[in-house]
Amino acid sequence: MIHQLKQSFFQVFTITMLWVILLLTVFFRDHPIPMLYLWNVAGIALIAAALFGVMYNALWNYFTLKPAWNILISSSFNIAGGLAGIWLFSTDMFSIVIPWWPGMLLLSVILHTIAFYFYAKKDSKRSAEALNRILK
Repeated sequence: MIHQLKQSFFQVFTITMLWVILLLTVFFRDHPIPMLYLWNVAGIALIAAALFGVMYNALWNYFTLKPAWNILISSSFNIAGGLAGIWLFSTDMFSIVIPWWPGMLLLSVILHTIAFYFYAKKDSKRSAEALNRILK
């Protein structure tokens, strides 16, 4: 489990770092970027890796909490991590977005619930097919 979480962490960290650097290259090509800002980019990648590489993976694959708790924890940490990433990217953008956090949290809970039930239905169908293949 630890090996898989570590591998997932570094995969998400690398992909997020490359994605943010690509976005900075496309949208801020003509602006000089201070060297210290690269630590903000690393922080954004670290937050994404901790959330999507470790927390989501452990929460949905290894922990045995009820789905409502998984949805609530995932949604809360997703919004907190997203807001922290926005703050690291731009404090001006953060001040624009922060009044909307209750709505974002509600939307996140709704979307996590929909995704959970869609995935659970698909997973149960796949498990039933596997059991039927074993019985034949």
